[in-house]
Amino acid sequence: MLSAKDNETLTRVGPGTPMGNLLRRFWMPALLESEVPTPDCDPVRLRLLCEDLVAFRDTNGRVAILDANCPHRLASLYFGRNEECGIRCVYHGWKFDADGNCVDMPSEPDETSYKDKVKIASYPTVIRGGVVWVYMGPPEFAAEPPDFEWSRLPERQRTATKRIQQNNWAQAVEGGIDSSHISFLHNKTDKQTSELTDLPRNPYHGKDRHPVFEVEESDCGLLIAARRNAGPDEYYWRVTQFLLPFYTMIPPVGQERDSSTAPYDGHAWVPIDDHTTWTWSFSANPHREYNDKEYAFRGGPNGMWGPIDENFMPVRNRENDYQIDRARQRNFNFTGIDGIPNQDAAVQESMGTIVNRQREHLGTSDRAIVNFRRLMLRLANELEAGRAPETAKNSAVYNVRSASVIAPHGVPFREAAMNLTKGADK
Repeated sequence: MLSAKDNETLTRVGPGTPMGNLLRRFWMPALLESEVPTPDCDPVRLRLLCEDLVAFRDTNGRVAILDANCPHRLASLYFGRNEECGIRCVYHGWKFDADGNCVDMPSEPDETSYKDKVKIASYPTVIRGGVVWVYMGPPEFAAEPPDFEWSRLPERQRTATKRIQQNNWAQAVEGGIDSSHISFLHNKTDKQTSELTDLPRNPYHGKDRHPVFEVEESDCGLLIAARRNAGPDEYYWRVTQFLLPFYTMIPPVGQERDSSTAPYDGHAWVPIDDHTTWTWSFSANPHREYNDKEYAFRGGPNGMWGPIDENFMPVRNRENDYQIDRARQRNFNFTGIDGIPNQDAAVQESMGTIVNRQREHLGTSDRAIVNFRRLMLRLANELEAGRAPETAKNSAVYNVRSASVIAPHGVPFREAAMNLTKGADK
């Protein structure tokens, strides 16, 4: 159970809030590069951490993210003209460059220097792995973006997609680090065979439905190990990485004895505001290129993470009850809802946009959730006291992988998965 005060701290992310201040110390995914594909392309609306923003790629190819409103009369710059290295407000022609400087003020006399005194908020960006990353914290504390292995792989070895989720960011993270629910929420019925799905099946998830958890802090966040019985003398370990402040890495699924040659997937749960979240999904195959079918399945609009509409809203959503099919629930899968992300969204959004954690009754399988909350609240409180998170300053700690492995009884999960959780050298 979390107190009302702590729940408020955990979930509120606007400017000046303790959690909002903490999250702003980290780089985050903002846009798909394809949303701003060419110089002088159309501007894009964007909302992150309760801030309304506008994004555009200027004439020189630089991606800019600025305050959404012109500081003159606060008209939206989304309707602006993206031209000649800046965005021009269509109301009175004020123009701003990628750094937020007013570079033209044609509605004022030529001899005035007023434009030199006007500036709007702008945030640094970089492009990595087909994603536009943004840093929204104090400029003097900006570090390198996180060095995710997938973000520097060749295009055919990684994918990135995003979709809107209608609940608070913390609820989404807590679903991502919960290895217990996969034995139920994403499980099949006895009438469903593994041949009826594109996803590999793991026999241990269904045979041992009450995993034993071990959770340790790491340089980048938390190592979450879920142990299931794999035989008389062996355990199956599923090692999830939680990476500060809202990234999760999903252990590879399959029946191999370890994940050394397997692709992996992950998420970033980026707050739009207190009540909605950008659910980013990425995949990586460090070992080879995806074939056409694999690439479409992991990164296509109707693949593993879809389908979504042109505004990144899932086609199966809370307004249509995720197109639940009760006959399929009886005869095919555990929920009657198609698609793992839709199954996750259904239960997480059903809690309400901000869950009342005082009503919860947590069990031993919720150890990762408890550790996540304690870690984030501690870091937010430490930042309020003047101590910044060290992880935000060290991009290299993000070069890690999740892992799955079968190991003999008595072998600690860290020893069994040690080499599997290391990212590749550059």
